[in-house]
Amino acid sequence: MTKEKIPSVLSFEKKLVPSDGYFYGARWSEINFENLKDTKKQPLELIEKSVRGVIGNRFGPKDKKDFDKDPTKLDSKVENANLQTIDACFLGENQDTLIMHFTLKILSGLESPWVSNGKEFNITYPEIIKKYQEKFGFQELAKRYAINIANARYLWRNRVGAEEIRVLVKINNQEKILKFDAKKFDLKNFDSPLDGDLKILSDHIAKALAGIDIYKDNALILDINVFAKVGIAQDVYPSEELVLDKGNSKGKGEKSKILYKIKVNNELEIAGMHSQKIGNALRTIDNWYPELLENYNNPIAVEPYGSVTTLGKAFRKPKEKSDFYTLFDNLFLGKTSFENMKENDLHYIIAILIRGGIFGESDKKNNDSNEV
Repeated sequence: MTKEKIPSVLSFEKKLVPSDGYFYGARWSEINFENLKDTKKQPLELIEKSVRGVIGNRFGPKDKKDFDKDPTKLDSKVENANLQTIDACFLGENQDTLIMHFTLKILSGLESPWVSNGKEFNITYPEIIKKYQEKFGFQELAKRYAINIANARYLWRNRVGAEEIRVLVKINNQEKILKFDAKKFDLKNFDSPLDGDLKILSDHIAKALAGIDIYKDNALILDINVFAKVGIAQDVYPSEELVLDKGNSKGKGEKSKILYKIKVNNELEIAGMHSQKIGNALRTIDNWYPELLENYNNPIAVEPYGSVTTLGKAFRKPKEKSDFYTLFDNLFLGKTSFENMKENDLHYIIAILIRGGIFGESDKKNNDSNEV
């Protein structure tokens, strides 16, 4: 297949499909972890606050030039109050626990692209996926996804400083509940022993991705509730909305922080976590990237270039030939055989395909790798 090109039209449907996360408040001592129907919980709503802050930001070069000309301008600037309106979310005065509820659908069908116009590619691609399934059975990836469910990574900032964190998972509405103590899992590795409820969860995920047994014609649906004991009346942190037109929205009364809310009905809007943010946490399994720094040895989310926007860094650079496109082309264009490909690179490639995206090779080289 060395003469064949990557199809110009090529996309993959994502196989891990989380819902948004819904925020509730409760009291830890009143939660029945054996029967969640008995748990008293209240939807958490956003509260708008108007606050009188102070100026504390660093000034830019243009401001400094003005201040050098007239130092009194600096005094006048920093003496002004910083008036702002923000969204906030916090527990009630008798609540100490954040509950986040979401569902996760896991699909099979990785052996076929969602869309592909490559005749030869469509013959070779399923053969390689079959080899991967026969050799690894999705077990390594399934274990990592299961651990990220169990460790509550998707709580993000809400996880920090929590006294206790419990995760309860129901599989396809079965009565049995899988239970995890999230704080017993190390966020920096996936070395946890695969036994008990973790093995049950991992096995279901692996079978769902492979499309075998009960998942031959059905998706796996996980119902997930996570409980974080963060303290009486403490702030909790839904997703923050990205305002793209900030330049046009700085009029009086505009909010400087807008949090995500989900409209449940005409009377209720509940604070929530974006499904994209939950999905990012679930696929934070890539500790195979080549540059494991001493000051950043954490797994990163599976991305084509290993991009971590919070660090402003890409850990998989094309010049180092560790990015998805280089590895994908080497494997599926026959430059490197399946047998000679590094095991970690194979796991990474398959994890990207599970992530989903548009990966066609156009003449303009301007592919968009958004999830599908």
